[in-house]
Amino acid sequence: MDTAWQPLIDGTPPVWADAWGDDRFGLWAELAVETRHGSARQRLRWIPPGRFLMGSPEDEPRRWDDEGPQHEVTLAAGFWLFDTPCTQALWQAVMGENPSQFRSPDRPVERVSWNDVQTFLERINDLVPGLGLSLPSEAQWEYACRAGTQAALYTGPIEILGANNAPALDPIAWYGGNSGVGFDLAEGEDSSAWPEKQHPHTQAGTRIVGLKAPNRWGLYDMLGNVDEWCPDPWHESYDGAPEDGSAWQQPEADPGARRVIRGGSCYAHARLVRSACRGGRAPGRRDGALGFRCARAQATGAEPRSGAAEPGGLGPDGQAERPSAPAPEGGAAPPRR
Repeated sequence: MDTAWQPLIDGTPPVWADAWGDDRFGLWAELAVETRHGSARQRLRWIPPGRFLMGSPEDEPRRWDDEGPQHEVTLAAGFWLFDTPCTQALWQAVMGENPSQFRSPDRPVERVSWNDVQTFLERINDLVPGLGLSLPSEAQWEYACRAGTQAALYTGPIEILGANNAPALDPIAWYGGNSGVGFDLAEGEDSSAWPEKQHPHTQAGTRIVGLKAPNRWGLYDMLGNVDEWCPDPWHESYDGAPEDGSAWQQPEADPGARRVIRGGSCYAHARLVRSACRGGRAPGRRDGALGFRCARAQATGAEPRSGAAEPGGLGPDGQAERPSAPAPEGGAAPPRR
């Protein structure tokens, strides 16, 4: 049986976890990495199985056609997901270098290509037995971002008052309207000419992870801060998309095909920072807005303990229910395309 299910069944932590527990958001497990290049810890959240409507409705403000058609996706198995984007500290510990423009250990790593991330995944999986990290599929990413919601944001609808002005984003996301407010590095990107900003600022960039409010499943910075790579090759619409949450791979996929990015960034206009918004980048591209977070996939076939959402089912409030956990044993604006 896949050990990712163990905390749901018999009260033991996953083999790769250094600490684990249960709080108001659900189950969490913590990964520790220590090498000669540095050390880092990363928390992962358990994302329960369930179903959701992927994409945006036609009346969502400032949507693009590639966010449709809306379609139901069923995730029969849950998965673990980093609760923040991968930090520079974790990248440094695994890779032995830091390519980021905005340097600090607790900021997201950026200027990493999709190809770079594949190397990172190989190395961290070699370092930690049984870990098996990957990138979340585009469907897994949106399901986790929404956390049982269906509005433009996981906190509700969005009203866009200007290119960089959507007040509903302020509590949850670093985007073009606020990413320079109180900017704490000596040098940032010149933001003095960014149009229609929600707040005045003259230099901006990425921010320390986890400072904005999380969604209902305890995930931070799903919107804003850095765009996040997914494994799926880019498609112009969801016509023919998988309905099981898997990555939309093509048998003859071109290695150079654009890969999906999600979430929006510290540079992004407000319309780019919505749960359904999507874009594509060449797999070799690096810039100051590109980062990622990792998933730990769960094979189907194991049964969750009582209290978890049934595959394809939502809780009474429309949110996929989180599993009830046993008491822990210990440890506590560039172009869109």
